[in-house]
Amino acid sequence: MTRTPDLVKLAVVQMHVTDQLEDNVSRAEAHVREAARQGAQVILLPELFENLYFCQVEREDYFGLAHPLDDHPFVGRFQKLAEELGVVLPLSYFEKAGQAHYNSLVCIDADGTLLGNYRKTHIPDGPGYEEKYYFNPGDTGFKVWATRYGRVGVGICWDQWYPETARVMMLQGADFLLYPTAIGSEPEGVESPNSHHMWQRAMIGHAVSNSAYVAAANRIGTEQVEGLKQTYYGHSFVSDYTGELVAEFGDREEGPLLHTLNLAEARKFRAGMGFFRDRRPELYGALLTTDGVTRRG
Repeated sequence: MTRTPDLVKLAVVQMHVTDQLEDNVSRAEAHVREAARQGAQVILLPELFENLYFCQVEREDYFGLAHPLDDHPFVGRFQKLAEELGVVLPLSYFEKAGQAHYNSLVCIDADGTLLGNYRKTHIPDGPGYEEKYYFNPGDTGFKVWATRYGRVGVGICWDQWYPETARVMMLQGADFLLYPTAIGSEPEGVESPNSHHMWQRAMIGHAVSNSAYVAAANRIGTEQVEGLKQTYYGHSFVSDYTGELVAEFGDREEGPLLHTLNLAEARKFRAGMGFFRDRRPELYGALLTTDGVTRRG
């Protein structure tokens, strides 16, 4: 078993996206190369960076953007890139598997090896984020991968709002948590719009309650899909294991945001806080229900 290093240099990439696959993939590759040039060892790109965020609307045509993992149009390219640069790349993509479609992510190790596939667990359904039309609920369970640069736990966008996601990945031995994201403005008339502050606070809460580094990569810019416009608010960030915001972009910066994670200090702090020592899982049965009472088979 590979020993987790004490220090890991992480980069989260913030970028704009167009409706051209090759344009987006080439720009993403350039950002990865720049992050590696600056010393990054683990590099996170945003959610579904291959195209505009098509889930603003419900259209059959957009299912054509999905591809099987085998013989995928760009996953192999990033495998070669990871091997060339010696970096870990958790990579978001739109997956087709038989008749099913998933919002998925593969983790590519620093030698180009595919370590596994994660399918997004929590699928949102609301104005401007109509993902339930496109994506089956994920069936892989939460994933943590032992990479050259530590045990990496990755949730996808809507997963980031759920403390259960973070807790399970930490219980599975994650050294730090990552969330690729596509989030921003909502259509006019939405009664409870979120902000980048609320978005960050949700994940910072996971950092505090798990004594772990947490980071998110978001897109920027205004995208128009069939007459609807959505502006993505960026603010990609890294939080340390105490909940301090140690690195953050604004709503316009593009490129890699880097921070060195002191995993040795995080491990020591986590043990001292006792959050995992004092858990009472035998009393948490209500978490396995939707109504607080009834367990499903």
